[in-house]
Amino acid sequence: MSVYASQKPAPREKRRIRVPRPRWIVFAVLITLFASLLAVNGVVQGEFTQDQAVESTSDVDQVPEEALTGGPIIQTDGETTTTVSPGDKQIVLTFDDGPDPEYTPEILEVLAQYHVPGVFFMIGSEISKYPDLVEQVLDQGHEVGIHTFTHPDLSTKSEWRRLVEMQETQYALAGAAGVSSVIFRPPYSSTVEALDNSNWAVMEEMGDRGYLTVVNNLDSRDWEPDVTNAEIVEAVMPEDGEGAILLFHDGGGDRSNTAAALAEVIPALLAEGYTFTTVAGLTGMETVNPEATANELILGTSIVGAIQIAKNATTWFSLLLVAFGVLTIARLVLMLGLGRKHANRHKRGRRRAGGVISPYWGTPYTKPVTVVVPAYNEKECIADTVRSLAASTHPIRIIVVDDGSTDGTAEIAEKLGYPNVTVIWQPNAGKPAALNTGIAAADTEVVVMMDGDTVFEPDTVRELVKPFADPEIGAVAGNAKVANRKGMIALWQHIEYVVGFSIDRRAYDVMRCMATVPGAIGAFRKQALTQVNGLSDDTLAEDTDLTIAIIRAGWRVVYEEHARAWTEAPTTMQQLWKQRYRWSYGTMQAMWKHRHALVERGPGGKFGRRGLLNLAMFQTLMPLLSPLIDVFLIYGLFFLDPAETLIAWGTMLALQVCSTMYAFHLDKESMKPIWLVPLQQFVYRQVMYLVLIQSVLAALGGIRLGWQKLQRAGGLSALLGVK
Repeated sequence: MSVYASQKPAPREKRRIRVPRPRWIVFAVLITLFASLLAVNGVVQGEFTQDQAVESTSDVDQVPEEALTGGPIIQTDGETTTTVSPGDKQIVLTFDDGPDPEYTPEILEVLAQYHVPGVFFMIGSEISKYPDLVEQVLDQGHEVGIHTFTHPDLSTKSEWRRLVEMQETQYALAGAAGVSSVIFRPPYSSTVEALDNSNWAVMEEMGDRGYLTVVNNLDSRDWEPDVTNAEIVEAVMPEDGEGAILLFHDGGGDRSNTAAALAEVIPALLAEGYTFTTVAGLTGMETVNPEATANELILGTSIVGAIQIAKNATTWFSLLLVAFGVLTIARLVLMLGLGRKHANRHKRGRRRAGGVISPYWGTPYTKPVTVVVPAYNEKECIADTVRSLAASTHPIRIIVVDDGSTDGTAEIAEKLGYPNVTVIWQPNAGKPAALNTGIAAADTEVVVMMDGDTVFEPDTVRELVKPFADPEIGAVAGNAKVANRKGMIALWQHIEYVVGFSIDRRAYDVMRCMATVPGAIGAFRKQALTQVNGLSDDTLAEDTDLTIAIIRAGWRVVYEEHARAWTEAPTTMQQLWKQRYRWSYGTMQAMWKHRHALVERGPGGKFGRRGLLNLAMFQTLMPLLSPLIDVFLIYGLFFLDPAETLIAWGTMLALQVCSTMYAFHLDKESMKPIWLVPLQQFVYRQVMYLVLIQSVLAALGGIRLGWQKLQRAGGLSALLGVK
């Protein structure tokens, strides 16, 4: 039977536009900026403790005799070498590898207690991270020297790298405290006895640039593990009243013993008549920290600012990542628990009692129902769809609403000749209008809605309408399954569907916050549909919009896992992108439309504070951060502990695999596709978050879309055995 919906008012004209291209420039800029911040922080944090020293050799033929036998303060220009040694009873306290927010203040407190000066050879990266400590050191009258930017063994680096290490440290010092430094201590340096050709070449190069190189006479060895205070004190006590430059550390590792040992060394040396001085005091210089030039100040301020931003951004994102990780695991545990509860509840309801199945919903719902099939250019699938409905074990009336198809869809449905099939023809007005036309023509208490590219099993409608035995039920979501499970893209969607329905919708049912009755398979009480004025075209996710409206109207929405519908999933990335773009964008529109549910009372308020917050947090906000998480994973592999990074990633993946296996178990699906779950993380997941990013930008721009038809292959009956 054919009906023409000619008396319906003319539909509102929609502006059809092509799907906008992703805002790749904006996305690329944001990702590049974040990656740059991580790289800056990685260089500052990572290389400092990873580089290793090269042992000195016996090759000293290029080292001047004056250096080998002279003092620990060395000035050389490649031709002339002079050195300075502390006089008898003179001590210079030096501290390497700082500043450190824990140990540097402790050492400063000890120095202030005994009114003695110190010389701090600082790492440029640490200067940039803790500029306030640098100012504190200088304000208390101490000297600051250069100890490179990332603490490499300079003898193993190129001339360009050595220049960068020194210059960047000068810029950092200028940015932190407005000064420069003319004294330098090579990382991993020791006494003059350890000089060889390789490290002497570095000292010559630095001498040409105007630096005094300062090594030491006595090493406290406070950098050794398990060193005791007594051992530190013994290592730095000079013999026979000789003067010395003493080496301590205020950073670069556990320096918890240094301040305590220093508090013993200083009074002991004072008691023996020693005095404490600085490099400037020994050499007669006015200062080793002259004011920085204007250029150094500008560049230095920029470097320190950039590192501070990178440091804070990395710290905050790390905390955010931990918080999201905890939330994700907590949500996963909750969803699995609720899914199991739902499965057990329905299993108990279906147990045999005296040989008769006792359904969970009580008395079976046996009244006839109407199935509405909106169709727009579905010639490949409509015959399979209608045939599957005609085989239903529940009494139904089928209404096919042809929404202005141009491929003969309506004619195909009509020629099948089923007596319980009515075909309604109407001008193209969109899917919501087509469904509303079908609802208006329905004369039953319950209306089932499905897509024109979907097929039902014979028992699908019977299972789907069972919950309507409960008068509180306003809608029922069925179990949509992917039929065309060939090819990587389709299999990934199959995995996604199984998890989404078998776990998520079960949990949403228990929590009474079902956000979407899927367009592929859903049943509605007509009273509820009338109460919310049918479907709206305010959003592109008309199914989500309708479901939320029904919940806010006071009805309960549940999930029936035994009501299965088989649909054809996109098989190309382009088709998948278009479909998910529409879904994602439409969901955000529905969330915004129903935002006031957050503050409502009753069922609508419960949904708002459960369902809407879940959509906002776990389907919008957290996926938006996925690109940053991927970048952070790469950062962890290069700049953090790679093993710990991989363990953390592997743990999350293992949890995901286990939850997927449980979902497949609940839905009685074959476990064969599970091996594809890890691969999802490298292709499918990225596509999904790129779609979401595009959808957010489109939503902000208020773009409106049409049906966006996918190209179907048809032939679902062959896959399902539907006759």
